[in-house]
Parts: sequence; structure tokens; C-alpha cells
Amino acid sequence: MTLRAADALRAAVLRLKLVLGEGAARDARLLLAGAVGVDVGRLTLVLPDEISPESLVVFEKFVQQRMNRQPISQILGKRMFWGREFEVSGDVLDPRPETETLIDLALQGGQPNRILELGLGTGCILLTLLCELKSSLGFGVDISDAALAVAKRNARALGVEKRASLWRSDWFSTVQGHFDLIVSNPPYITAEEMAELEPEVANWEPALALTPGTDGLGAYRHIAAGLDRALAPQARALLEIGRYQAGEVCTIFQAAGFGRLEVYQDLNGFDRVIEVKR
Repeated sequence: MTLRAADALRAAVLRLKLVLGEGAARDARLLLAGAVGVDVGRLTLVLPDEISPESLVVFEKFVQQRMNRQPISQILGKRMFWGREFEVSGDVLDPRPETETLIDLALQGGQPNRILELGLGTGCILLTLLCELKSSLGFGVDISDAALAVAKRNARALGVEKRASLWRSDWFSTVQGHFDLIVSNPPYITAEEMAELEPEVANWEPALALTPGTDGLGAYRHIAAGLDRALAPQARALLEIGRYQAGEVCTIFQAAGFGRLEVYQDLNGFDRVIEVKR
């Protein structure tokens, strides 16, 4: 018995609606496109065609994973960020569109010679900057060996591995030298907020990348303590923050001796990035 791709899609939407509600149709299309190996923008062209048994098996697996609330990016193993594809796994934080605010600000500041990212994850921040800033050198650290492996694969896939030095470190613990730009999207979700997260985040993304526990500010305290010795003269740091954390994060850096602080909003109007200068 043959089955058209359109019929498989229709059945999947009905199943996913039981769990996801209104997002079911969009997710089903993404999963079917991944299963049959076409861009989602071209999916309509193959819907009238018979779906192969092999693709149907893959699609069924994808649908079941999504019904278990696994994120689309983990199921497909990739996420677009700043127009480029990044490998994603359960060992790293899924790149968020809001983080592109940090990229935009970084690219407004001229050409830094040396860029450091603290807490690499996928490497989406550092590696995007290296793709955009062709003469910059990148340095990135993460405490997770599994996350470092993902970042290194992304560096190779994007062709910037020769300008990217990536290694294991607990924040600044093994970092030496000075940097013209330091960037980070550290864990900042409070222990209380963790209990309110969607299952896609709480059950599938690494807790280490989401929260430092307690008040969610521990990572900023670590960064503030080591920032002075790592910033080159006239350098700056750009750090992502939670939407309600600007005042508390500014207080932490002011207490560490940094008086030049600026807070920037994302496209939704929420506080998203703090800029720290000497």
C-alpha cells in the first residue's frame, strides 16, 4: 500500500495537536521536510508524491520524539542562527533568536583582534563573529567536554576552525592573555523559574547551561571577578541577561569596579544584553 507524503503529514498533524495544540502543523511540516530530505520551503512540491518506506520510518520516529516534547532542533540536529546552520544536541543550549541581539551589538564595535567566548555551547556566538569578522581570532571555553565537541564540529563545518581555539575551562580558570571583545550567554535562570519552564527546555536542555541555581546571578559574579585581568585596554564585554536582571547584573559589575555599563533591548523590547567597559 502506498502512502502520499500529504497523507502522512495530515495524520501527523492530528496526532501532534493532541500534545502541542496550534503549533502542530508547523512542527509536522518541519519534521516531514527533515525526514524526506528537502528544505521546508520546498515541501509543498513533494507532498503529492509517495513517501518512501525509509522516510516514513524516520518521520514516525520524529513525530514520536516531538510528542515527547523533545525540541525540533534536537530531533533534526540543527538550528539556524544569524543565517547559518549550527549542529544542536542535548548537550548544548538551543540557540535563541534573542541572542542575535548580542551579535548585532558586537558587529557595531569595529574589528576586534582577539575575541573570547565564555560558555561556548554550540559556539553560535563566537563562530558567527568569526564568520563575519574575517581577520579576528577566536578563543572559547566551556566546562562541558560534550559541548566543546559540538562547538568544534560547528567550527569545522563553518570553515573557521583554524581561527578558533576552543578548550575546557571553568569560566576564566584556565584563560590567559587579554581580549578586545569578551562575549557570553551564561546560565541565568533562577531556581524558582526552572520549575516553570516549558518541557522542551526543562526536560531536554542541559541544566548546566540554563541555571547556576539560587538567584540566577552566579555566573555574572564569576565573570565580574575575572573580567578586569582579561579585558585589553579599550575593550568591552557583551553579556546576555534575563529580561528582569539588568539592575542586579549592573550592581554586580559596579561592585567589581566597572562604571561604564549600558543595557540594550532585544526586538521584543526586553532587556537582553549588558555592555561592560573599563
